[in-house]
Amino acid sequence: MSKKISVGIIGGAGYTGGELLRLLINHPNVEIGFVNSKSNAGNPIHQVHADLIGETNLQFSDDLSALANGSIDVLFLCVGHGDARKFLTEYTVNDKIKIIDLSQDFRLNAKSSIANRQFVYGLPELNKDQIKTAQNIANPGCFATGIQLGLLPLAKAGLLDSVYTTGITGSTGAGQSLSATSHFSWRANNIQAYKTLTHQHLKEITQSLQQLQPSFSPTSSEGVDALSFIPWRGDFTRGIFISSLVDCDWKIEQLTELYADFYQNAPFTVMSKGEIFLKQVVNTNKCIIQLEKVGSKLVVHSAIDNLTKGASGQAVQNMNLLFGIDEGAGLKLKANYF
Repeated sequence: MSKKISVGIIGGAGYTGGELLRLLINHPNVEIGFVNSKSNAGNPIHQVHADLIGETNLQFSDDLSALANGSIDVLFLCVGHGDARKFLTEYTVNDKIKIIDLSQDFRLNAKSSIANRQFVYGLPELNKDQIKTAQNIANPGCFATGIQLGLLPLAKAGLLDSVYTTGITGSTGAGQSLSATSHFSWRANNIQAYKTLTHQHLKEITQSLQQLQPSFSPTSSEGVDALSFIPWRGDFTRGIFISSLVDCDWKIEQLTELYADFYQNAPFTVMSKGEIFLKQVVNTNKCIIQLEKVGSKLVVHSAIDNLTKGASGQAVQNMNLLFGIDEGAGLKLKANYF
């Protein structure tokens, strides 16, 4: 495209806002119109995101006039859960501006609209065609992305009944605000299970699995929760590693073919025949998947970076699809392997 995409960012001082900036300032098809932060207005962006020193001369702004006059093409909402809906209630956004929301406010079908805006769930591996023609995108959650990408091919084949999932995440998944469990002295040399069987992404995941396998219900044929998820806080900053256990009679060769077919047009979802590990995905927009089969038990391992494929990278991927440009533009990133 000849004309660059003009971008506005609300909540640019947080982790997802900083990660989004890191990607967009080097994006070949983007120009940044404004980066909003009330508390940092007038300050150089690199004062908050120190990794961007020498990369950009942009400053934070509290001027939101572009929302009403439509001088930007797309608005990213990098705000806390509940704050996106509140923001769109308080401010008028020109109808021609597309919105990509990184909070959980519009992910569920029952809550996917506000005023005259309808949000499409932005998991490209599931809803690519709908995303291409959408006006508004609800960016998926980080755990939800990793778990879904591990399970979607099984749902498409109607193979899901009970799913047992564990996943461990880095401290950046908790946001930038300091809390007892994100403080360095607590997190170092420590792990902890949290929100056992009650994580907020469960409904989001179930909704997507039911999209491909309508028979998948919250209660399995055995009368127990069909999707049991135990998340863990890990002693590292970035990344999510997930292991999902299901009963499956298919041979590993059949399953490998199933996954290869499902993800043949998904540039960021990669199958590995060998063991996978977190460093392969950190700082990338990839999801890497490994299948292991022992008897009738199938374990699906999936790994993503919670800030890229789990948040800002996926948001840029969705933007690329919205504007009909290369899906991978601005996302050709190499993992920090060493």
